[in-house]
Formats: sequence, C-alpha cells, structure tokens
Amino acid sequence: MKFKKAFIVFFICFLLTFGLLFELGRNTVWGWCLGGAVFAAFFLLHGKALSQKKKGLRFLSWIGFLVVMLGVMKLSGPPAKPVPAVEAKHPAATDVVTVAEGDLTGVYTEDKAVEVYAGIPFAAPPVGELRWKEPQPPQPWEGVRACDTFAPASMQQQGNVIVDSLTHVVGFRDFKWFDPANNRRTPVSEDSLYLNVWKPAGDVKNLPVLFFIHGGSLTGGETSNGAYNGESLARRGIVVVNCAYRLNVFGYYANEALAAESPNGTTGNYGLLDQIAALRWVNENIAAFGGDPAKITVAGESAGASSVNAVCVSPLAKGLFRYAIAESSGITARTPYHTFRPLEKALEMGKEIMAEFGAKTVGDLRNVPAEKLVKTRFTNSAMTVDGYAVTEQPYLTYEKGENNEQALLNGFNAHEADVFSFGEKVTAENYVQSLEDVLGDYAEEGAALVEPFGQDPAYRLALVEQGGNAKGSYNRVLSAAWFNYSHYNWSRLLAAQNVPVYEYRFTKYNKGLAANHAGEMPYAYGNLYRQAWLYTEEDQALSETMQGYWANFVKTGDPNGAGLPAWERFNDAPDKALELGDTVGMAADPDLALYKVIDKYQNQKG
Repeated sequence: MKFKKAFIVFFICFLLTFGLLFELGRNTVWGWCLGGAVFAAFFLLHGKALSQKKKGLRFLSWIGFLVVMLGVMKLSGPPAKPVPAVEAKHPAATDVVTVAEGDLTGVYTEDKAVEVYAGIPFAAPPVGELRWKEPQPPQPWEGVRACDTFAPASMQQQGNVIVDSLTHVVGFRDFKWFDPANNRRTPVSEDSLYLNVWKPAGDVKNLPVLFFIHGGSLTGGETSNGAYNGESLARRGIVVVNCAYRLNVFGYYANEALAAESPNGTTGNYGLLDQIAALRWVNENIAAFGGDPAKITVAGESAGASSVNAVCVSPLAKGLFRYAIAESSGITARTPYHTFRPLEKALEMGKEIMAEFGAKTVGDLRNVPAEKLVKTRFTNSAMTVDGYAVTEQPYLTYEKGENNEQALLNGFNAHEADVFSFGEKVTAENYVQSLEDVLGDYAEEGAALVEPFGQDPAYRLALVEQGGNAKGSYNRVLSAAWFNYSHYNWSRLLAAQNVPVYEYRFTKYNKGLAANHAGEMPYAYGNLYRQAWLYTEEDQALSETMQGYWANFVKTGDPNGAGLPAWERFNDAPDKALELGDTVGMAADPDLALYKVIDKYQNQKG
C-alpha cells in the first residue's frame, strides 16, 4: 500500500515535470493532448503491472513511456510561423501604396492610428549564384502584394526551444506562461532581404524617417522583435523602417575568389552591403509612405550600432541620411574590440570554412545547403576593410572628416558586459590577469582604478548586487572597454569636427533587463507596454522622456525640447553624459579615467 502511494506521488511529480517541459518547449495543443493520452495509458498499464507484480513489465513500461513522451515532444514542437505585422486578430488592410517594384498594401493597428507594411523586398533573394554577391535589385511583381506579416529572419542557428524559453524566464523575465501565441518559433531563411515600414495613418507627407538596424552580434536577430517595434514612434509623426540583412557565414564570409569575381573587388561585408541597399531603397521609395528622403536618421543597437558606425564611414552611404543614433556599440577604436576584424583574419577563416565543408571552390561552397552551412563551427561576426564598403580603419575616416553623419545621439548602459561575462570565474587572485585581454600591459593600471572591487556607488545598482567582489570590478572594466569607450571615442572624434554630439548613460533598474545590454531599447522605442508586468509608472515616465528625446533628434538633430531636462552637447561638456535612470540629467561619466588607460592600450596596439 505504501509503495502504491509513493508511486502515485512520484507519478504526479513526473506529470508536473513533463507538463513543465511541454510548456517550456512551446508544444502545440495536439502535442499536449497526445502527451496526456500517453500519460493515461502509462498510468493504467503501470497500475496493472503493479497489481500483477511483474517487475520486468514495470521496467519496460517506464522505458516505453520515456521514449514515447520524448517522441511526442519532438514531433509536436512549435511550428515555424510568420509573425503578424500587428497584434489585432483581423486587421483592416490599408489603401494601395505604389513603390518601384509594384503595388502593395499593409495593415492598420487596432486603433487605426498606424499603418504597418511588413515583408517588403528591397533586394533579390541572395540564394544560389547570388550567395556572397552584392545585393541585387528586387524583382517587380504583378497585382497587389499583401504586406501583412514579417518575412523570415535571416538564416541563423536556432537553439533548443526549452533552453530559449528558460533564457526568457530567467534572463529576460518575459516568458508568457500558457499563452497559445507562444506555440511558435520564428522562421528563418536564406531568402530574407525584406524591410518593414510603420507610418502614421492617413495622407501624410515629408515626415522624418528613422531607419533602424537590429543587433544580434551580426549572427542573429530579427526585424519582428517587439523591443524596437515602430508603432510608438510612428504615433509621434515619424516613419520608421527596419531591415533584415545577411548574418554570420552568409553575411560576413570572406574569400579571395569572391573578391576576384566581384565587379567591386569586395568580400566579407555582404550584410553591411544589404543594409546600405535597404537604405538606398528607402531613399527611392519612402515618399510613397509619407517620408522625406532628405530627413533620414540611421539607428541601431549593439551590432546594429556598429553597423551604423560602418554606414557612417562608408562612401556608399554618403548622402543617403543625415543623422545617426547608436546604442551600445561602435567601431571607432584603433582596434575595435568586436564586430570588426582585419581582412587577413577574415580570409583565413574563409579558408578554414572551405576545409570544414570539403569545398575546393566557392562554387562548391555555394552548393552546400543553407541548413547545413549555418552550422559551421566558425563564427563570422565581424565586418572588415574590404576597400569598397569600408575603405580604411573607421577612425581614420573620422580623422579626415570624411564621415557621413551630421549629428549623433549615442550612449551605453551601466552594466553592458555583465551578461557577456556570465560563467567566467574572476577572483581577487586572477582579477588583473583576467583584464589582460582588454587592457594588455595596462591591465594592472586599469584594475587599480576600480578598487576596492565594485564599490563605486555609480555601479551599485539594485540590478545585480555584485557583493563588492572581483567579478563586479571585472564587469565594470569590461563594459568600459567593449562598449562605453567606443561611444566616448566616437563622440570626441565628432566633437573635433564640431559635429553636434549627444551622449547618454542608461542606469534604470527594472524587473527585466534593467541596465544590462539592450535594457534601454523598449524605453527608447516605446514598447514597455508589450511586457507591462515588468515595469512601473516610473518606467513609463522615463520611456516617455526617452521617446521625446529620440523623436526630437530624428526631426531636428537636437534631442532637446519642451518639457525635457536639458541635454548638453558632448562638444560643450565632454566629461558628462545624460543619465537616464531614476533621475534624468547631466552627470559625470565615471569611466573617464578608464578611457585614458584604454587610450594607452589602443595606441600601443595601433
């Protein structure tokens, strides 16, 4: 009798465990039903086996149960479904809009205040012989194209669904439990060169345009991400555009044979060329959506901000935009810490990838299916000097004054690097040694600036209590080097040209990403409401302020405006940045001393 009770308790725990796995696995409804039937059958079979006391049968039933349940979980996993352009169940279609390639319609938001056009092709599909070629013009279409869903994300590795869900539970805290809308995954495809447009509803003309480039280390990301949905800024009188671009081995692979076959001698920057092609398409077609091609601001976050930096130095983008917004990354250092590499290293990796797939020619590599090629063990997460899209190290272009932006809004978050150092063991004993990768011979000098470990009040946010340990100090130096320094350097390069620069530092704590990497995104683009349970009225107020700054800058090149705390130009206050947190106002940048050490390290390397 006791054994039967123990079995029932154990069985209930098992039931709950598999229920949790099915939920985290975002399994379909039929999978839940089939899983329930398997549970019921197992319970009956096992109960009969218990009554007959057949140990062999009991053992086999457990094995069979586990095999069948794992099979059900795999077979009923979430399907790849296109993401709708708006959340309304049956959105109304817009009037027909005519672009160079043909006619199209979008959909209205539920209140009909914003029109959304998703999945508009800006280039031909880069497949087959077009893999690793400059983006080609899109093909015209017949009839009226319905642009009511986002196109697939660019080809990228997709992790285990359960692991991804746990990341959103623990890291982002935004997992929606028992939500049928969760039972899907974002489709990916090599055919991904599409863009999306958000505009105020109705007959509007000559509106400023925000052209946004998503992040993801140049290896992942998608334009359907709700953190930078354009609805809120569209309500402020801005036409918002974002675009996909080739990623990883498809976007940043380099090979001498590819350079030889290119009419422009280029290789290694296909993703960047996609972004510029999309920007060119916007210049030619945005008037059809009420935008003014003479009033375009390019913007991006993380690798998207590095891409903005590359667009700012590319001769191919000259005259295609006027202002720039860059959040949490840049490539202005003499030797950028990430998202940029020497062409020699890019070509060397290209040869290793050829060997990995047993390819003797680039033609052989083009014949490798995308689903196989995307699994390469080599990470192509950096742009390069190809002599075409980027003609020299970016800082040199700034020193010559040949960059493209006429004003810059840029900045960083207080805990940029914390998530990137997760799992690294840093102690008081190895603290200095751990910093050698970012400061070289100046590691000890840099380490001394943040002793005792992590006690600087500016870094003692409630977000993650580092406990005054070495890891906290390491994260601070890592943040300053990998992220903050690139913005400080970018700002002073522009200030030397007397180009207006506005720099911020985001410090707000919340229940989501807080002041970690990408934590500012839903504030600046007005998307807190998508995860309202994570935010308070104070967060909403800060978001209104940040949207005001961003919108003003897109419209005028100056973020200041009525009702907003004064944001001083970096040109006039190079030791300060606008703090965006519990309070909003100019405050000293606490990393100025670290920047001087990083300067020494960069000058030594350069």
